[in-house]
Amino acid sequence: MADPEFWNDQQQAQKVISEANGLKDLIGQFDDNVEALENTEVSYELVKEEEDEDLREELNNEIEKLSKSLNELELLILLSEPYDKNNAILELHPGAGGTESQDWASMLLRMYTRWAESKGYKVETLNYLAGDEAGVKSVTLLIKGHNAFGYLRSEKGVHRLVRISPFDSSGRRHTSFVSCEVTPELDDDIDIEVNTEEIKIDTYRSSGAGGQHVNTTDSAVRITHLPTNTVVTCQSERSQIKNREQAMKMLKAKLYQLEIEKQQQEMAELRGEQKEIGWGSQIRSYVFHPYSMVKDHRTNHETGNTQAVMDGELDDFIDAYLREQAN
Repeated sequence: MADPEFWNDQQQAQKVISEANGLKDLIGQFDDNVEALENTEVSYELVKEEEDEDLREELNNEIEKLSKSLNELELLILLSEPYDKNNAILELHPGAGGTESQDWASMLLRMYTRWAESKGYKVETLNYLAGDEAGVKSVTLLIKGHNAFGYLRSEKGVHRLVRISPFDSSGRRHTSFVSCEVTPELDDDIDIEVNTEEIKIDTYRSSGAGGQHVNTTDSAVRITHLPTNTVVTCQSERSQIKNREQAMKMLKAKLYQLEIEKQQQEMAELRGEQKEIGWGSQIRSYVFHPYSMVKDHRTNHETGNTQAVMDGELDDFIDAYLREQAN
């Protein structure tokens, strides 16, 4: 970074800075834990010598704080997959059920936005299609920040909601489903070949909040990869060219993810494992009625504080998933 020519390539410079900051955080947390451990050992020796209850309580607090800090450090170390450090592209698609499932998608959108903001990540909306009455028909977010994909890969799958529907005048209980897709935003130096003969590109007018926010030109772009039937859309920019560039990056990220999952499936078959790789399987249930509980079906981690989860407190679920995968 001290090289005079470092800033000549702004994109590469930002990539290096992001990586450097991530490494500084990791080393900083390690050094803080070493110092905290030394202080705790001193406190322990004092408690052995003096048998003071106040000192004992202080020691217990130090141990609890150190344990939590070590867990956070371990979680950072677990983020060791090739693209864990990348930005994440997160898509939400409601299942059958009309307004009910579209409202559930909007609740998940709020949950992930709040989680990202609590991490200091930047959230950009690449595509947004509002529901007919409430909620969203589909939404695509770009979540920018170090290790964003590493954390959010735990969220890929189907999310199930059970509640008394606010849209049902009879007050009946409803079950809704929303699929969540997560892919890493790939750098330009990742070589994913996309043949022009295998894609279909459509342009259309961007939807928006109304007034000056609605474009008057067909700037939104939809790209379909015909061999895999993979569809991506982008309407975040006013320029069709920029939307097309972003959509192509999204398509390459999805095709890369499909290839990785294919390889994982082949390896699982060779090992004789019956393992579901696809994102279509249900991963988590959110029950609001007749009791309150959020449970992850992969790790069995659960909590009764549904409101906290819907407000973006997902770290315990992410932690449990990454540890399960490491094992």
